[in-house]
Order: sequence, then C-alpha cells, then structure tokens
Amino acid sequence: MKKESLEFLEKLINSFSPSGFEEDAMKVWKKRTESFVDEVTTDVHGNSISILNKEGSPRVMLAGHIDEIGYMVRYIDKEGYIYFSTIGGIDLHLVPGERVWIKTKKGMILGVIGKKPIHLIDQEERGKVAKIDQLWIDIGVKNEKEARSKISIGDPAVPAVGFEVLNGDMVVARGFDDKAGALIVSETMRLLSSKKPKASVFGVATVQEEIGLRGAKTSAYGISPDVGIAIDLTFATDFPSVEKKKVGDIKMGEGPVIARGPNINPKVFNLFVKTAKEEKIPYQIEGAPRGTGTDANVIQLTKAGVATGLVSIPNRYMHTPVELVNLKDLENVAKLLSAFILRLNKKTNFIPY
Repeated sequence: MKKESLEFLEKLINSFSPSGFEEDAMKVWKKRTESFVDEVTTDVHGNSISILNKEGSPRVMLAGHIDEIGYMVRYIDKEGYIYFSTIGGIDLHLVPGERVWIKTKKGMILGVIGKKPIHLIDQEERGKVAKIDQLWIDIGVKNEKEARSKISIGDPAVPAVGFEVLNGDMVVARGFDDKAGALIVSETMRLLSSKKPKASVFGVATVQEEIGLRGAKTSAYGISPDVGIAIDLTFATDFPSVEKKKVGDIKMGEGPVIARGPNINPKVFNLFVKTAKEEKIPYQIEGAPRGTGTDANVIQLTKAGVATGLVSIPNRYMHTPVELVNLKDLENVAKLLSAFILRLNKKTNFIPY
C-alpha cells in the first residue's frame, strides 16, 4: 500500500467513531476524499457522499460504513463510578480490564473498565461472563460531583487502542470493521478520478451500520442508484476453532471476498468474477444464503430494488480490539472495484433473467 494511503488508514482508524458519533472519523475521511472527486456532500443523517461524473450512467453507489462499536455512559453513582451500555455487538468476555477513551465536551477522558478481582469471585461465578451491570468505568475521581464535572450522560467511549503493524502486511487495530471499508471507498474514488468512468459514482461513508444499517438505508434512498456495492469485512476462517464446514474457507491475504446469494444480483456477481480474472486479481467466493447483515441488505431493497453486490475484506477477530486485516487485501479490493466500475456503461443490463 502506498505511504499516503497507509497514513490515511492509520489516521482514520485512530479517529473516534462509535455509531451515532462518527464526526471525528468523518472529518478525516472527507478531508482526504474531497481532493480527488467533483464534490462531497453530507446528508441530514450524517452520511458523507463523494461524487464523480454526476451525470454519467449507470448510477453506482459504493458504501463502506465508518462507524464502529463502542460504549455509552448511562449512570454515575455517588462514588463517581460510571455505568454504561454497549453500542453495537460487543463480546462481554473481552470487556473487563479494557482501557477506554470517553469523548466529552471537554475532550477525551481516559478510563478503565473495572470488575471484581478473581480473588474475590467464588468458584461458580468464575465460569460466567460478567453482566453489563456488573462492570463500570473508573476515571480516577473521588465522587459523583467530580465525575459529573468531566463526564455527561450519553457520552460515548471506545477501547483505548489504535493502529499497529503486526508483521509484514498484517495490521491490527480496533474498528477495522468497517473503517477499512470506508478507506476502500476513498481509495476507489482516487483510482477512478484519473480514469474517466462512464458511470456516475457515489462513494459513501455510511453511518450507524452497527445499530441497524441505518445510514445506508437513508443514503441509498437519496442517491437512488442503479448499482449498489457494499464494502465490509467478513470472517477469515484460517485460525483455530473456526468450523469451515459451517462458515466457509476464507484466508487472509488471498484477495477480495465476493459474495454470492439472494442478497446479490447474479449479473453483478458474474461481472466481479470476470473482472477479477481479466485483471489477474486474486479473489475468494463466499456463500451468503440470506440477507447479509451488511449495508448491501438495505441497498438492495431501496425503492424498486437495486442491483447489489458485496465485496469483503478477510478479517480475523471481528468486533474485538485486535481486529486483523492484510494490506494486500485492501489494495486488491480497491483495484477490483475500480476495474468493475470502468466496465459499466449506460447499456449495461442487470435484469437477472
């Protein structure tokens, strides 16, 4: 990956963006993306939409959600301990002992998620996952008054970890799901900016995917695309304990994962595979027998229907603070998307049969 793109990825990943609070990450995304598109707009929901060749045909929408999972302050007790809820799907096995950044009106506050130590837990309780109301955030204050001088109800938080290079092309961070997809949207627009596509291309950093695909639903309605492609992460299965017979065989570093199933227009799928072969881009196929749980799900169902595709990035340890992706996969997803779009024109027909 080019140095500039890698620096952008790191800055985007390290920015703050739990669902409903995506402003910091969106500012990073917009500042970079607006330099090589015709315009960038923001809708009332908060989605950022970059546009190339607005009058072209067909209308293509790329969607990568920029929000991440996180926490929200719900209650502060008399001693100043902060009780919280989750934003999105968080595995409570992993929560105790985390450091967190809480975003407040006065800036970022560091806290730690506390739990009764193992020495004080009886044998029966040790085998259970802590309930959310048995955990709290400690910001080191003396009492409720001091806590409330710093923290407000509704303040969001994320694990206090960032982007790191693990080994070679492998990188680790929280929030690759799906700031990596938002990066790909920006990268694809960059690649297309010098290619003059016949299609009009709307590259969207969508919001609130983790709490119900909400941003993609509203932005797709506004754009009214002919073709909609979601870019997200999918489960790599090349690590211990994953049952490939149930999930499929997906490997890190082996290229984009092209989804196939009822959420996917068959002609979109076939053109992605054909494009990958012609461009000599490695690819993998994922069977998706129902709605995918990604932005592709709501894009497909917009208005009278949209010819939809889903191209995913292999990922280990999704929805943890140590998500892994491979930089080569990121590069190849952007290459595949740009080459796919360059093959589209106003005569392209996506009626399935």
